[in-house]
Amino acid sequence: MLNSKSKQKLIAKFRIHPNDTGSPEVQIAILTEEIKELTRHLKEHRHDFSSRRGLLKKVAERKKLLRYLYRESVERFDKLVEQLKLKISRAFLRREEALKELSEDEAKAEEEISE
Repeated sequence: MLNSKSKQKLIAKFRIHPNDTGSPEVQIAILTEEIKELTRHLKEHRHDFSSRRGLLKKVAERKKLLRYLYRESVERFDKLVEQLKLKISRAFLRREEALKELSEDEAKAEEEISE
């Protein structure tokens, strides 16, 4: 777990506005730091399966938040990925683009039906 000082530093670095504590950027930055700490812990304690489970949950949560941020703003997503030095697979980006196109097509179909 992150101590409160390091968490406050992350919040200050990644916040969007002065009172921001819960934007996707802040949440992703905090999760990334927690993932790094858990990864270091698991290298030493290979048989700590409860920590491994916690790590997997944090990775899944970060992935959900990254998908959300990508859908909302590709620019903010790109900036955050660059700042955190995350490795994003091309498959992830292709899938998100396909989902974005699909949702746009569905929205057009809804408009045609309502007219």
